Amino acid sequence: MAEASNTPLKKTPLHALHVKLGGRMVEFGGYDMPVQYTEGIMAEHNWTRTHAGLFDVSHMGPCFLELPAIGGADAHEKISDIFEPLVCADVRGMKPGEQKLTLLLDESGGILDDLMVARAPDTQGDGALYIVVNAGTKEADFARIAAHARDRARLTRMDSSALLALQGPEAGTIMAEIAPATKDMTFMQSGPVMIDGVKCAVSRSGYTGEDGFEILYPAGGAVAFAERLLADPRVKPIGLGARDSLRLEAGMCLYGHDIDTTKSPIEASLAWTVSKARRERADFPGAARILNEIKNGVASKRVGIRPLGRAPAREGTEIQSADGAAIGIITSGGFGPTVNSPVAMGYVATSHSKVGTPLKLIVRGKALEAEVAALPFVPHQYKR
Repeated sequence: MAEASNTPLKKTPLHALHVKLGGRMVEFGGYDMPVQYTEGIMAEHNWTRTHAGLFDVSHMGPCFLELPAIGGADAHEKISDIFEPLVCADVRGMKPGEQKLTLLLDESGGILDDLMVARAPDTQGDGALYIVVNAGTKEADFARIAAHARDRARLTRMDSSALLALQGPEAGTIMAEIAPATKDMTFMQSGPVMIDGVKCAVSRSGYTGEDGFEILYPAGGAVAFAERLLADPRVKPIGLGARDSLRLEAGMCLYGHDIDTTKSPIEASLAWTVSKARRERADFPGAARILNEIKNGVASKRVGIRPLGRAPAREGTEIQSADGAAIGIITSGGFGPTVNSPVAMGYVATSHSKVGTPLKLIVRGKALEAEVAALPFVPHQYKR
């Protein structure tokens, strides 16, 4: 998961805690991050699926896009009009406290990033959007958003804060004990929450397929807050390795692997992110291409893939049809501890994308049997 670089690595506010806990540190997105702790990736993965795992995701790009004056009858419409031209979500139609996954698109409809955007939970906070972009693209994302907003809205980066993710079936109970206001939050709800007198931005969301929360916490108290969570026997620290296997089982895309500027939302099987209102208005980047793809289909698309043996399929593996024709490539692959078998995602010719279609994966020159599988591999456990 590391990428070689001569640039000094950045450190999150929890860096010293990771080292103290025995984290094996690697480079990821320009940061020195824990890939695993002493128990290993498999144990961390399984713990998150059965209890609660604590992830440091401070390398991500949380920010606020705000009007000069917050509040007012049309504040949400104004901030939406500024942000919507960059993405495909119906931001204007978001309800108070609602969060959405949307795509930052280029002019041709290619995916620049996938990101979270949230509206304030009450109208007094209208005129501000809470946005979280990916680590590897955040500099370009922030520059693009700020350039488009110009002097109409200000982009406030929260780089110095800690962003923690508490994920797993016991996360809801744990958070309710610490912050009772989170008890009634449901999946993809977001808003400010007081935690021990500290105002935090909290969303009920995550990247594992499990119930859970993402908490933006001021850097000064972040270590103490993390240690408080980890003092609970239901919580263990989880590294990037298990985060990747959890998101793969959940059928979630990793930017730069499963999605990038060469893929449209339709090819990526993310058509649901292009809202009905935006389709009707055809006012999002790359609308002509994307609407044509919705109507007429695409040549290839992202699918789940299940190798039928025990050998995992890695990124870059060639995919062939049953008769040996090259039809695609693996973009994410590994072992799924929950399903106890290899799992993967990749792009195949649409004519071979039906669930159950037999495939061949070319690994070290040998053809291994596989088939198209339904996504996700593990059912999502969100609180609805």
